[in-house]
Amino acid sequence: MSEDDQAPVIALRDVSRVYGEGEAAVRALRGVDLTIGRGEFVAIMGPSGSGKSTAMNIIGALDTPTGGSYRFLGADVGGFDRNQRALLRRDYLGFVFQGFNLLARTPAVENVELPLIYKGVGRAERRERAINTLKRVGLGHRLDKEPSQLSGGEQQRVAIARAIASEPEVLLADEPTGNLDTARSVEIMKLISRLNDEEGLTVIMVTHEPDMAEYAKRIVQFKDGLIEADAPNDAIRKPDMEQADVR
Repeated sequence: MSEDDQAPVIALRDVSRVYGEGEAAVRALRGVDLTIGRGEFVAIMGPSGSGKSTAMNIIGALDTPTGGSYRFLGADVGGFDRNQRALLRRDYLGFVFQGFNLLARTPAVENVELPLIYKGVGRAERRERAINTLKRVGLGHRLDKEPSQLSGGEQQRVAIARAIASEPEVLLADEPTGNLDTARSVEIMKLISRLNDEEGLTVIMVTHEPDMAEYAKRIVQFKDGLIEADAPNDAIRKPDMEQADVR
């Protein structure tokens, strides 16, 4: 994919998405404009059916718009075929989901190696990068533990390590704290914030939890398939964020 260094990472222009036809048609998105630059941390919020998950799926090249345009680093994703979209996901995007999606009975280090296998990284380099990435998320001492031997917060850290092991341009987090208690949720949000602040990773997160959205630098609110509000978040420097050390 040819990159434009001056282009925003994400640029949606008049994007619509319709499911079904005729009277049964559902307009999930109704002409959305959204631009996200490098290094941003954006929380996407909205009630069920607001279009936030549809927008996230389009950004993640898991779905395609019915109308409008989607550009990633200046490239027209709407013109990509299935293989090109798969390469976009493999080479530029890291995904973190609510359910962790780790391989059972597989050590943490091998879970993190998975995207590197798909990229054709050699065994020795793959293992080294997986170990270093687990250290980045504070799990250097849990390399050989299987998911069943890890807490929910640790499993999500492994999932984050897997998502960033291939050095993606954007981390897409879909309800990353949805299966965690409050303490573990804060732990994960501190980690994601550090990756954004210290490493410059662009983060786009879908969440329905206002407390978790407060960690983002910008909040985009969806309603009825449209962006209802889009503004900087003035609450991003919470005291516990300043004092925390999740390394």
